[in-house]
Amino acid sequence: MNRSMARFSSAAAAGPALVLIAAAVAMAQPSGGPFAERARAALAEPFVGLTTDGEPEPGLFDIESTGVSTEPVRRAALALLDALTAAQRERMSFAVDDQEWRNWANIHRFPREGVSLEEMTAAQREAAYDLLRSGLSAKGYGTARDIMRLNHHLAELVDNFDEYGEHLYYFTIMGEPSATEPWGWQLDGHHLIVNYFVLGDQVVMTPTFMGSEPVAAHSGRYAGTSILEAEQRLAVELMRSLDAEQQRRAMLPGTKSRGENLAEMFRDNVRVPLEGIPATALDREQRERLTALIGAYVGNMDDGHAAVRMDEIRAHLDRTHFAWKGEVGPEGVFYYRIFSPVVYIEFDHQGPTALAGPRDVATRNHIHSVIRTPNGNDYGRNLLRQHYEAYRGDAQHGHAADSP
Repeated sequence: MNRSMARFSSAAAAGPALVLIAAAVAMAQPSGGPFAERARAALAEPFVGLTTDGEPEPGLFDIESTGVSTEPVRRAALALLDALTAAQRERMSFAVDDQEWRNWANIHRFPREGVSLEEMTAAQREAAYDLLRSGLSAKGYGTARDIMRLNHHLAELVDNFDEYGEHLYYFTIMGEPSATEPWGWQLDGHHLIVNYFVLGDQVVMTPTFMGSEPVAAHSGRYAGTSILEAEQRLAVELMRSLDAEQQRRAMLPGTKSRGENLAEMFRDNVRVPLEGIPATALDREQRERLTALIGAYVGNMDDGHAAVRMDEIRAHLDRTHFAWKGEVGPEGVFYYRIFSPVVYIEFDHQGPTALAGPRDVATRNHIHSVIRTPNGNDYGRNLLRQHYEAYRGDAQHGHAADSP
């Protein structure tokens, strides 16, 4: 049994190990924090995926060729592995179906697996950046690097380079990089998570979490750096394009709190009600605005796979809902959610955590965003299951009869 499965495969089989990891998390978190309990409970649950009612909708995802090569990603992963020492390679490598996929945390204080950029040599670090470049678009790579830079800026602001920094991000590789067999990689660190599953020329790049506190650097080494401006601006423009009745339908009940996101760390199986205004109630221009907003997130993937993904999303646009909470003005604080059968997006202005300010008041200086593939295909799990089922019992292929 691999390392992560030994910790989290089930509450019964991994109970003592769960106690150990929970203790480690508890030591790293502020007293009374919910993270240890959430991690223990969530990773002991079988994966279902984000749904409306706990039952994934079938028939949404198929194993099929996209016509977009993943060879650059495979080569970059092999080059990174080759650049590591044997001990580093062992720490970075997990099975393709390992629970380590689900063991990510968007907070800064959390025990992580893999090999960090901090401990890499300059050559190893460049190989890690090449892996990131190979799977992401220029926009996606730029945003990821800017999040790292803003994490350095946060260290400057609070004078804490032990817990914050540009290179406190960890890489893991799941499975053996292959042109035909399933595999993938993960980047895990404060405010930046990328899960990248590959099967043939198909890619699933969710869950992906991007955020920062602060969202812009006005001083220090990386002055001028800022993130998530398009994701903020396009949403405001969409909401302001709605008439009064449409805005009423889009609005979620209640008052905007310091944190609204439902699908962050250890929420793989969260049930989210279908709320807000459906795309069928939007006019052509408004639907185009909604599609452009979704594209701002999907466009973090490499251009070819992003185009494939957007075709999939457009095919389900009539079943897509847009929901909003908070202020609509250009300087307001807000939360929004986009939910379709094949994509789920959240954006939230959060209350301050590391920086000064009232903890219960959301500001524009702390943003969380997350994109997921609902109905069981986060981490490519639906595709992986189909792959296993196609080769179940085929000893030559290497999948045991009891593979998930």
